Amino acid sequence: MSSQQAESNREIPVAKAVGVIDLVNYQEGAVVSRTLINRTTTTVTLFAFDDGQGLSEHTSPFDALAHLLEGEAEIVVSGKPLRTKAGEAVLMPANQPHSLKALSRFKMLLTMIRS
Repeated sequence: MSSQQAESNREIPVAKAVGVIDLVNYQEGAVVSRTLINRTTTTVTLFAFDDGQGLSEHTSPFDALAHLLEGEAEIVVSGKPLRTKAGEAVLMPANQPHSLKALSRFKMLLTMIRS
């Protein structure tokens, strides 16, 4: 995929340094997301969660890595709550229930591993 194609798909450009944290902005009372990479085997999505916002419990057929870039969140995996802060990551295994809730505004990279 050429750099121009990636940009037209709203993916991050190839072989260019990008300030990832600034690619999504917080919106009051909302969760905002932007897909940065979308491949057959992997998807990387950047999220911004306003304070108190979250994703309700759900499962995924794939492992996913949630890496917090700023703020704090509670990530619950199979009933186990994990207070997570900027610089920390949580691996959420496939087919295990998980949820996320903002303890303060937070941004994270979510890497979905489809292989």
